[in-house]
Order: sequence, then structure tokens, then C-alpha cells
Amino acid sequence: MHQSRSDSYAAAGVDITAGYEVVERIKPLVKSTFRPGVIGELGGFGGLFEPQLEGMRRPVFVSGTDGVGTKLKIAFMMDKHDTIGIDCVAMCVNDIICSGAEPLFFLDYLALGKNIPERTAKIVEGVAAGCCEAGCALIGGETAEMPGFYPEDEYDIAGFAVGVVDYDRIIDGSKIRPGDILIGLASSGLHSNGYSLVRKVLDLTPEKLKQEVPELYCTLGQELLKPTRIYVRPVLHLIKTLGMDIKGIAHITGGGLIENVPRMLPDGIKAVIYPCNFPVSRIFTYLSAHSDIPLRDMYNTFNMGIGLVMAVDSKDVGEVVNALIQIDENPYVIGKCIEGEKGVELKW
Repeated sequence: MHQSRSDSYAAAGVDITAGYEVVERIKPLVKSTFRPGVIGELGGFGGLFEPQLEGMRRPVFVSGTDGVGTKLKIAFMMDKHDTIGIDCVAMCVNDIICSGAEPLFFLDYLALGKNIPERTAKIVEGVAAGCCEAGCALIGGETAEMPGFYPEDEYDIAGFAVGVVDYDRIIDGSKIRPGDILIGLASSGLHSNGYSLVRKVLDLTPEKLKQEVPELYCTLGQELLKPTRIYVRPVLHLIKTLGMDIKGIAHITGGGLIENVPRMLPDGIKAVIYPCNFPVSRIFTYLSAHSDIPLRDMYNTFNMGIGLVMAVDSKDVGEVVNALIQIDENPYVIGKCIEGEKGVELKW
């Protein structure tokens, strides 16, 4: 039966040819992320990966999935889409590195109101950059054009990562004891959490985002779109290359230091954190000055300048800090573990 133009998929708002163009644009980006273990090329129904498990007595796969949240609204207002994919990768791989797992591969899901090939390729460019930074392969994904569900100039992105760690080397916080020291690694800013509150208290508009802010040394939009730091390489350097004993790791996401640090603690252990021991990122000072957010709520919402926290034995602190400095990290001794009800106490 003859199909009229009005009954076609294109008339419904889905451009199949744009999908084909996107695939051609992103093929070299995807290929740039490949690592040993990748089988086949982009375009199959499933992404194939053969893990290299030599030397592992009892390999355990660790997986994580996450999105970017309302940070996307900033990308829409700025019409800047080349870093949001880094955030998506970071939110997933930073979670699985907390178990000591090396990320192996990543898949993304991108849902759009309209598939604009140039923009879609920019988004995937960020995903590929994040995968290269994390050392994991981008082996597949889905681009779904959903007219009528999303506005034409909006989209959502989520990701899924899988890593591997030997069972005997899983980091789960169970070895943390009173007297252990907390080392924090610097964040790049807001990362990908707290944007709903930021948008509300700053009443953001495209015009505001384009304004230079002297205390931030850039525009507000540039600051808010700084990509989430990926902590895979420094952590793997410590535990895999140098064989150091890291007892616990916490990725500081939504809920800030107060909610995330306890996730690595065993029962009966309290974390005491000294905010004066690390510099608060400029964006948080700016937010505090331009809002009525209580100080404790700031530490219970944002990372405040520390994106990852590690618990180590007190005798290992100097070695760990020096090893991190040698690879150009900014580590800070931010606190300690004591006996007490599991949680976080802030001490100024």
C-alpha cells in the first residue's frame, strides 16, 4: 500500500537520515576510546567486550549508572554541548572506582527532541573524551529521537559503566579503623550535583550566564559547565601501579561530604572533617555570598571543593600524599576517623 508523506516517520518528527549521519560522525570518536578487549565495530545490536582477566584469582564485575541531572539546563541555555558527555562518564566511573574497580567499558543513552547531527556529535565527543580520560571503551549506545516528548532544543543523557576488580582487592571500607586519616582530592567545581538549587537561588537566565564574574575569573556559564573531574587514573595509580592500601573511597556527589563520606564507613566509625584544611572552590564562595543557604546545607548539598575522599592508615599518609603530588594531583588531609555513630562531624 502506498504510504503518503503525511503518514511517514519523517512527518511524525523522526529524521532517520539524521541518525545515519550521526553514526558516521561519531565512528572515529568511538574508535578513539577502544582498548584491548573490544570486539567488533560500532553498529551491532550489542557491544562486545572480552575482559583480560589474567592474574586475577576471582574477578568481580562492578557496574554503575547515572546521568547529569539539571546541569543539562545550563548546557541548553549556553548552547554548549561538548563537555556534558564528560560529566556523564565521570558520574559513572567515579562511582565504580570507589570499589577499586578498573573501568572497562561504557555505554550511553541519549534521548532528544530533535536529532541535530552537529549537536549530537558534540555530545558524543564529550562522552568519548571522558572515556579516554577514564581508560574505558565506548562500545555502544542509543540515540533516541523523541519528538513531542522532549522540546526540539533539549535532550537527556545517561550512562552505564562496567569495571573489574579482584575479589581480594575490593575496597569496601570494612578495614577502616579509628585513627585512619581522610585524604581529599580537589574537585573542579560543582561537578554534576546541586544544579536545581543553584538555578533557583541564582535565578539563572542566558544573559546572566554570559556575564563575566570577576571572582570566578570567567563567565558564570563557563564556571557552571566545568566538567566533572574523573578520578580513575589517580586512584588506579595508587592501588594498581604502586600497590598502596586504600581502605575506603567516597565519591562526593549529591548530599555533599555529609552524606557521601559515611557510605564508605563501617558501623561504629565517625568521620571528623576539618573544612579549614582544604580550600573551598570559588563557585561555592560565590553561591554562599549570593544566597541564604545555611553553611551546613552547603556541605550537605555540594562537594565544597573535594570530589573524592580516601581513607588510609595514618602511617601511609605521607606516602599517599607524595605519590599524588608527583602526578600533579592536589591532595588534602581533610580529617580522621574516630569511634562513634556512623556519620560526619564538621569541625572548624
